[in-house]
Amino acid sequence: MRIALLVPGGVDRTGTERVIPCLLWLIEGLVAAGHEVMVFAARQERLPAQWELLGARVHNIGRRPGAPRMLAALFAEHRRARFDAIHAFWAQGCGVAGGIAGRVLGIRSVLTLPGGDLEALRDIGYGGRLTLRGRFEGWLATRLADKVTAPSNHLCDRAARLGISATFLPLGVALDHWPPRSPRAREPSEPIALLHVASLNRVKDQSMLLRAMQALSASGQPFVLTVIGEDTLDGQIQRLAMALGIGAFVRFIGFVPHHDLRAWVERADLLVMTSRHEAGPLVTLEAAIAGVPTIGTEVGHIADFAPTAAVAIGVGDHDALAANIRRLAQDEALRMSIASEAQRRALAYDAQRTVRGFCALYIGGEGEISA
Repeated sequence: MRIALLVPGGVDRTGTERVIPCLLWLIEGLVAAGHEVMVFAARQERLPAQWELLGARVHNIGRRPGAPRMLAALFAEHRRARFDAIHAFWAQGCGVAGGIAGRVLGIRSVLTLPGGDLEALRDIGYGGRLTLRGRFEGWLATRLADKVTAPSNHLCDRAARLGISATFLPLGVALDHWPPRSPRAREPSEPIALLHVASLNRVKDQSMLLRAMQALSASGQPFVLTVIGEDTLDGQIQRLAMALGIGAFVRFIGFVPHHDLRAWVERADLLVMTSRHEAGPLVTLEAAIAGVPTIGTEVGHIADFAPTAAVAIGVGDHDALAANIRRLAQDEALRMSIASEAQRRALAYDAQRTVRGFCALYIGGEGEISA
C-alpha cells in the first residue's frame, strides 16, 4: 500500500529531537511491512522542506496557513502515484485535511485522536473544543473520516459521550527498541524511587504532583522524585517545590532524549502521572514493559489498567495520590502484582500489533486490539 500520514509534527529530521516515538515506530513498522509511507507534517519546521526519515518521505508544509498547502502537496503526490489510504492524527487541522482529501480522492481515510481534541479545560486554556472553530473542526473531521480511532478505552468512552464512534487502537511500544524487563523487587528500607515524565505544563498538573509529595513527606514516607520533561512554565514548578519544603527530595532533570529515557525508567519503583487529560500516556506502556507500574490520575491507559494493572485516583486529588503511593511503598507484593499485570497488558499493545491494526483499517477491516 501507499499510505499518506498527516501529522502536526513529531517527525523531526534528526529522529531524536522534537519527535513522537509512537509515530516513529508506526512509520518504521509500516515501511518494514513493505508499504510506501509519505508523511505530511503541518509545522515541524517554519519553512517548507522535505527529508527522509526511517524509510519514509517527510513533506514539511511550514507554519503559514497549512491546510490548503497540505492538501495541495497531498494531491500532487497522489497524481504522481495513487495513495491507498490517508491516516491523519489530531482532528483539528490534519484531521479535516485528511477527511477532505479522502472524500475528494475517493480513498479510505482514518483519523486518530491522540491528544486533547475532545477536551475543553477552560481554566487552563487546554483542549480542541475550547473554541467554536475547534468544535466545528472536530465535528467535521470525525464525520469525514471512514474510521476514527483512539489509543485508550477511556478516550473511546469520552468520544462516545460526544456522539463519536471510535475504535480502540493503542499506539504501542516497539519492543525491538524498548525490550521487556521483568519487574524488579525494591528494598523496603530505601526511599521509594518515584518518576514523573512529562513536559512541565498546566495539563500535566505538576503542582498537584508536588502537593502530593508534600503530603507524602508529612506522612513520614521517605521518597525521591525525579521529574523529566521540558519546562514550559519558566521555573514555576521548581519554585513551588522549594516553597512546599520538598526541594531536597525532588530532582528536575529537564528534557531527556527518548533513547536516554530507559535508564531513568529502570531506576524507578513507580511512575507517577498527574495529568488532567491523557489519551495515553505512552510512558505508562513504556514503564510497564520495563517492569515499572504506574500510579496516577484516572485518565487514558491509567484508567484502562486500573485496578489490577495500575492505581488510579481522581484528577486533582493529591491526598489520595500520596496515600496510595505510601500504600504501594509498604506493600511490595501488591506493587509487584500490579507491575506484572501492567507488563502483560502493555505487551498486548506492542507496536507491531498497532501496525497490523492500522493496516487492517486501511483496507476496510477491523483494527481493534484487545488485551
